[in-house]
Amino acid sequence: MTRYLALAGLAAALAAAPVTLVAQALPPVTAATIQQWEQELSNRGRWGPNDELGTLNLITPEKRVQAARLVTEGVSVSLSHDYLKERAEDATSPWGHDILGSPSAGFLSDRYTIAYHGFAHSHMDALCHNSSGGLMYNGIARTTVDSVANGDGCVRLGITNAKQGVVTRGILMDIARLKGVEYLEPGTQITVADLEAWERQAGVRVGQGDVLLVRSGRWARRAEEGAWATGRLAAGLHASVAPWLRERGVAMLGSDYTNDALPSGVDGVAMPIHLLTLVTMGMWLFDNLDLEAVAAEAADQNRWEFLLVAAPLAVPGGTGAPLNPVAIF
Repeated sequence: MTRYLALAGLAAALAAAPVTLVAQALPPVTAATIQQWEQELSNRGRWGPNDELGTLNLITPEKRVQAARLVTEGVSVSLSHDYLKERAEDATSPWGHDILGSPSAGFLSDRYTIAYHGFAHSHMDALCHNSSGGLMYNGIARTTVDSVANGDGCVRLGITNAKQGVVTRGILMDIARLKGVEYLEPGTQITVADLEAWERQAGVRVGQGDVLLVRSGRWARRAEEGAWATGRLAAGLHASVAPWLRERGVAMLGSDYTNDALPSGVDGVAMPIHLLTLVTMGMWLFDNLDLEAVAAEAADQNRWEFLLVAAPLAVPGGTGAPLNPVAIF
């Protein structure tokens, strides 16, 4: 209890103290660096030649049991943003929703029209969502997806590989809070130095089998400033974070944007984090989560780790799925 009170007092002092933001030099990363990392960080064959789980293999039964023990208060918080039904600069494919039937009929039903990939809707990326040089994770050919006309979609590496759910420890890194601001400005590059500074401040350390969630405050900014073209300008991870993710054994990565900083800062590589996670490491992604409520709850409890539970829609051949992950404290 004494340690908890001391940490709470320190966190309050840090939050109240004025913060001077100093421009940091970004580690140099080029297209050649990315090509080198595609080899050095590869998990191809790590779990066998036919593996389609990738880093979800790091979430073991023992890890799930350990994560379940984090539930002490019984408080659950959604990590999904309400799906955007109105077209906007950041929602060029709004969620389509038709009500079927009539009130006089008694029962009503819905028809949803969903194009969830992109920069608006909370979703999970399957490993077949991206490829490089004609190959996806574990050296599986991109052509295995090219039977879309037959309705098959991702014959390999599709979203149903994860339909048993993601149940593990989630760690929230509130980088906006670290910087002493409500939200990071679009285009801000988040570095390993930022992530490790947050670990020291929050008293947590990312480890094997964890889901890492990085908050920039995107939805707080949208509420204050309105929509903008998040597909061109977004806060996110600098490409140099990728080796750190593999070293720490991260099972999944998620953020309130699409994880990559935009522009990426790497000439010729638009989304290096997506490339090095999905294709090279076999690391599944959560994009466009809403981390505002969980950040508030974590700050109230001064506790940045929790049980994370998420299950995608079981769509055969899907390149991903919308979903509603839940953090349980």
